[in-house]
Order: sequence, then structure tokens, then C-alpha cells
Amino acid sequence: MRKMYVVMKREYLQAVRKKTFIIMTLLFPFLMAGLIVLPGLVMSKGMGKKRIAVLDGTGKLESAFARPNEKEKVDPKQEARKQLSGGGPRALPSQITIEYANKSNTDLETAAKPYLDRLTRDDEAADKLEAVFMVPAAALSDEETRLTYYSRSATDLMTQERVARLANKSLQSLRLGQNGIHPELVENLLRDVPVEAVQLSRSGEKKTGGELNFIVAFIFGALLILPSFVYGQETMRGIVQEKTDRVVEVLVSSVTPMELLTGKILGIAAVGLTQIFVWLTMIALATGFAATTLAVADAPVNMSQFVRPGVFVYFFIFFILAYLTYVCVYAIAGAVCNSEKEAQQFIMPIMMVMMMPWFLMMPIVMNPDAPFAVGFSLAPVFGPITMFVRALVTEPPLWHIAASIGISLATIVVFFWITAKIFRIGILSYGKRPTIPELMKWIRVA
Repeated sequence: MRKMYVVMKREYLQAVRKKTFIIMTLLFPFLMAGLIVLPGLVMSKGMGKKRIAVLDGTGKLESAFARPNEKEKVDPKQEARKQLSGGGPRALPSQITIEYANKSNTDLETAAKPYLDRLTRDDEAADKLEAVFMVPAAALSDEETRLTYYSRSATDLMTQERVARLANKSLQSLRLGQNGIHPELVENLLRDVPVEAVQLSRSGEKKTGGELNFIVAFIFGALLILPSFVYGQETMRGIVQEKTDRVVEVLVSSVTPMELLTGKILGIAAVGLTQIFVWLTMIALATGFAATTLAVADAPVNMSQFVRPGVFVYFFIFFILAYLTYVCVYAIAGAVCNSEKEAQQFIMPIMMVMMMPWFLMMPIVMNPDAPFAVGFSLAPVFGPITMFVRALVTEPPLWHIAASIGISLATIVVFFWITAKIFRIGILSYGKRPTIPELMKWIRVA
């Protein structure tokens, strides 16, 4: 036990004293926040200006395009939640300048040619167009008529949608007026009533703000899975390096392979827990500040419901389970391979399978009580990540959580037993990487 502690202490101190560890520990939360906030910030601030020519064959839509950048009315509470979740309003990707042309008494295809020439040329003249939008004269009466949007980018979907919505809304009003119906009256009668999503806990507590809960689930899921893979890689790299330098031959002369393996795994686990503790402390402080700010501003979102004390308890438990599950596989890769490149090739297909909960994070978060989500949360290897996400966004039965923890512990015991047997032989084996039958033989004879 004392020798195992010495190995554990060495692995821990060697890692935490590195400058990269200190820098990443302090900067990673800010990098994550930047990746989440930056796309929404870019979208809200816009990505330049666009000049669009609107050729109106009806001659009646000029007022519809008078203010193309005007935002639509939104519910204040919905707006606040979207801003907090990083979504923001459904805004334009850029500022639009409309060049309106009344083409009611002309052939629209012929009239469009000079505008399309301005669209396709490569110069940077002031009158250069980014898109041409055509509204046929039959748009008010013919059900088969199609609006046409020409642009140089096939993915300019948001601008296309915005311009088409302006045209269709005006066309609908015109059709209603032609049939003796006041458009404003119809709009008032057919207005949408906003829906407020409320989660009802087993104790009867009401929780709102599903958009933010969605983001929180992804953040904590990333914090759970990424360190497990990062420090699993460190464990594998360290074992390969010691084999390459023949240091391991000296180590096993003074400690048993089991003590060496356990010390390495626990030492790196302590490094991961240190980093996670710092990150969770920063998240808790940020959450407290946000909660205080929102309380003072009387905002309709309660931050404390998303980051509860129970979340941190579950996170600690499932982080340990996930880490010990993954690191055993990495330790096997380091023990049976003779170079880091060879170990990466060995571990890659296995890790792709083990990352299935992350690939399925979206459907799991959106439907945490679906049969496939429950099955993943109770399955070996996949359980820690899936069950934690389920516990974060909903309230699964306690027996689900207990069963997941028990299955994960049993999986870790089996993995550790297999890893120890392979590690005992593989740590001193050199040359060709063993095949699957040879690994099975190692497990039997070790």
C-alpha cells in the first residue's frame, strides 16, 4: 500500500506541476464559454451587409420591404430565456439593403437580366448585388406560383427565409383585403399564444427554462467525458513511455505490477478531480453571480434550479465511475503496445464505441425517459455519462440511479481485473503487438 501511494503521489505531482495543467485549468472554462457564446454573438451582431434587389411583379409589395431589418415582436419572457441560453432572437445574419423595383407591367424574366448580371459579376462596385428576389404577378391568385431567390451562395438560407417571410406576409394581407377581410383583425384573431415549458418534479416543484437546462446538460456532459479521455490518454502515454525507456523494468523490481497500475490510475484520477474541482468552483461562482444579477433585475429565470447541490454530488460520483471505466482500457493499450502511434490505432475503434452516449447526447437530453436512454443509462460502460445527463434534465427513479452505479462498479471491477492480468504480462512484453487470442491467453495464465 505504501509503494502504491508513492507511485500515486509521483504521478499526481508530476502532472499538476506542469504549466500546461495550470493554464488549461484556469482557461478551459473561458474557452468553453467562448465556444458557446461566440456563435450567438456573431449572429446577433451580424456578418456584414447585403444588397438585395426585389423585383415585384404584383407592384403592391413596396411597403413590405420598407424596413427589412425590423425585428418581429416577441414575448419578453421567451426573449429573456433565449438570450440566457445563447440562442437569442431569430435575427438576421446581416443587415439587408433592399433595392425595390416595381415590375407589374413587364416581363419579369426579361426585367431580371440586368439585375442577375450585377449579381454574377466579380467587381466590388457599390451597386453589386448579393441576391435577387422575384415575385411573379400571379403570386396573388395562382396557387402553383413560386417565388424565386437568386444568390451566389447556396447556403444563404436565413436571408432567403427572412425576405420570403416578408413577401408572404404581405401577400396574405393583400389576399384577405381582396376578399373583404381586414388583415389586422385576422392577425389579431389568429395570433399565437406563447407556451411556457414547466418541469414538474416528483415533489411538486415547478421548474421553468428548458432552453437553459438543455445548454447546462451539454456543458456538464462535456466536463464529465472530456477529462476522462484526456487523462486516459495521459495514462496510456506514460505507460508506453516507460516501456520505451525501459524504466518499467526498474519499477517492477521494487513494486508489483498491481501496485504500479493502481498507483498510476489513482494518481491521474486525483489530477482529474483537482481540475474538475477548480472548474466546478468557477461554475458555482459564475452561477451565484448570475443568480444574484437576475434576482436584482427581476428576470423570469431562476438560475439555482439548473445548478443544484445534487448536481455536483452526482457529477462527482459519475465522474469517478466514468474515469475508472475508461482509464482501464487506456492502460491496456499502453501495456500491449510499444509506441504511442500503435497505441492510438489500438484504442481508436474501442473509444468510438465507448463515446456512443456523447454522439447520442441530443436525443438523450430531449427525451431522457425514452427506452433507449434508459437502456444506455443501465448498460455497462455507457451508464455513467447517460445516467448523469438523465439525472440532470429529469428525475429518474432512484432505483435507476442505484442500479447504474452498481452496474458501473461491477464493470470497473471486471475491467480492473482484466487490466491487471494483461498489465502484468504486457508491461514487460516487446515486439509485435499481441492479437486478441494472445490477450485471452494472457488473461488465463496471468
